Amino acid sequence: MNSHLQNGFIDSLETCKLLFNEHIDSESAGILLRARLQATGRRLGFSDSQREQMALVAAEMASNQVKYAKGRGMIQIWQQPGGMLDLFALDYGPGIADLFHAQRDGFSTGQTLGKGLGSIQRLAIESGIYTRIADSSNSSWHGTAIWARFSPTHKTDTVADVEVGLFSRALSDDRFNGDRIYLAWKGCHKLRWLHLDGLGHGEGAQQATSNLGGHVAYSDNLISLLPTLDRELCGGRGAVAIMAELDWESRQLEIMGVGDMHAHLYQNETLQNISFAPGILGREHKTSTSSSYTLGESCVVETASDGIRRGTPDKSFPGLFQLHPQLIAYVLGNIMGRAADDQSLCIIRMS
Repeated sequence: MNSHLQNGFIDSLETCKLLFNEHIDSESAGILLRARLQATGRRLGFSDSQREQMALVAAEMASNQVKYAKGRGMIQIWQQPGGMLDLFALDYGPGIADLFHAQRDGFSTGQTLGKGLGSIQRLAIESGIYTRIADSSNSSWHGTAIWARFSPTHKTDTVADVEVGLFSRALSDDRFNGDRIYLAWKGCHKLRWLHLDGLGHGEGAQQATSNLGGHVAYSDNLISLLPTLDRELCGGRGAVAIMAELDWESRQLEIMGVGDMHAHLYQNETLQNISFAPGILGREHKTSTSSSYTLGESCVVETASDGIRRGTPDKSFPGLFQLHPQLIAYVLGNIMGRAADDQSLCIIRMS
């Protein structure tokens, strides 16, 4: 377990940040992307050789979008927990018909050397690709999503058997974000997280969800955490919330919540919706009860604020939940996010 995760908790407001988000429709847009990437990499402590590798990946992403997506794509730079820097490319192009062969060196449909997707996998410490081809059965989205992760220490912040993906974006990319995710590792085999959505948006909503991380780390259990949050939020705007704890030794998930948020449990190729008590913490709400689930060999838990549209992502995005949680979070956050609210997702995979 990485010491950054072992000795404290993660606060999404501090460690999950969108640093760059631009449409890529020309070579000049790719130049701007690489310039921003160089400056960001230098600030975060990446070496010259690491920044060169990131620039190569960014160039491949931009080139693919200009060639195949015809300007219908964008690339983002994200900072994630543990000093990680992510590149995420999403387009609304035709998709990749044969992804297996497209990732092999020498394969190309665009009269190039065909080393783009393969080089991305080699240069990043973690990466993933999700694609859907344009056809009559696909009404939600078609195109390609590519994720590449870099670390100044060449290490990932994953815990054995658990992977985490975060997405948190403020309304209109404002400086204040009322959505917040706190994660705390409890001993050697438990992960607890609190996913909050402050009422409204802006500075007041962000203040409502501040200074609650300690309760996540030190509360005895979820049942005792709920009244503590209720008291802390009383007198202010209030918030809706999901509280969850995953024990990968006993393979148990405990989850409860209050308000207009939603969650999914995906296992055995089946997606299960999880609903919560109506109301607002700090104001008035129905009694919330805890639900427990026994988990299989591989499962994914998704919690989301109401800034993410509800739906059936296993049907709209077939195969997506088999991929890395961070790629899942970026795809769902960007495609299912509502432009009129703060947006946040927490994706946990246990395998």
